[in-house]
Amino acid sequence: MSAQTVSLSTTVIGAFPKPGYLNIPDWFANADSDEKKGLLGTSTDKFSAHLKETQTEEGSAKLEEDILKATREVIQEQCGCGVDLPTDGEVRRENYIHFLCRYIEGIDFENLTETGVRNNAFVARIPTVTGPVKFRPGLSCAAEWIKAQETAPPKTPVKYTLPGPMTIIGSVADAFYKDDAKLAQDLAKVVNRHVCELVEAGCKHIQVDEPLFARKADDALSWGVKTLDQVFEGCPKDVEKTVHICCGYPGHLDQTEYLKADVNAYFRLAPAIDASEQVDVVSLEDAWRKNDLSLLGHFKKTKVILGTMNSASSRVESVEEMRERLADALNHIEPERLIVAPDCGLGLFSGSKHRDCLNKKLANMCEAAKSVPYSGKSQEAAL
Repeated sequence: MSAQTVSLSTTVIGAFPKPGYLNIPDWFANADSDEKKGLLGTSTDKFSAHLKETQTEEGSAKLEEDILKATREVIQEQCGCGVDLPTDGEVRRENYIHFLCRYIEGIDFENLTETGVRNNAFVARIPTVTGPVKFRPGLSCAAEWIKAQETAPPKTPVKYTLPGPMTIIGSVADAFYKDDAKLAQDLAKVVNRHVCELVEAGCKHIQVDEPLFARKADDALSWGVKTLDQVFEGCPKDVEKTVHICCGYPGHLDQTEYLKADVNAYFRLAPAIDASEQVDVVSLEDAWRKNDLSLLGHFKKTKVILGTMNSASSRVESVEEMRERLADALNHIEPERLIVAPDCGLGLFSGSKHRDCLNKKLANMCEAAKSVPYSGKSQEAAL
């Protein structure tokens, strides 16, 4: 069959740099400097103080005004680069994990636990599980999504992102359960409630982030995927349910030496993810560390978001190199099941000196996705 070109859908993973006027502490602070950041637990105290400072009626109203302004700007910026399915940029959160944890009964942000992370490269202060975890009123993910969707261009859906149970467990200190599988089951009930409320509000694209799947593949296979199905339980078929699994995040932009998950983790996880009763889409990292693309053939029914733009590097990839990689990917999966995105969230591009770079990278990625050479049949489909 003669070569043709196809247009692939594009999305982003979650975080987008916060505008400078949005005074919300997060783990990407000081991005204009070259200071190495540890990410996990680096903004917990500051965000707690921030919440207390904005509890007045006037403070809350001004903060919400700024959040909605920032949400509109980051969605418009993504769409301007060519992204088909934007997120709200997670602009109201300190980070994608702990913001939700603040609204879970049993997770204590007053009594933090110090722990060594990244092979004891630094000490983080993380919240502590001190009792049974349960849904606690005070946060409506559905209301947040509605506000974000209202700021989007007409007919542009907005994806909402949530942390998964295993990844939450990796970012808290458990002083109560002493049993990760049991804690995950209770966390799944909490996250599922938010998922169901999002569905009821009309959200059609829900992503649960589980990077810990790649770093703890044994646990993911033992109970993690099953727990993920519980998170999405009750979702109708017209809601696209995504799990994001990256292999590791650096402390700062252009850091090259940092711990990554086992390169074979995706191959181990693929059959279980593909057999999931709930997951429609799996998001995989590929730009920072290339996969053996035969991996894609292990997903027989699941759509794949392929990380095509390096979210940890300031190097601007050319349209041609990203298009070539996508063309190679189409030898292993049909175009209707391949979606294009950065490897991970884009918060490392915080700060004025990185914003133009981010937009060039994202625009090139989207341009590459819109015209990819395709022979008309994947190798795996031909078998």
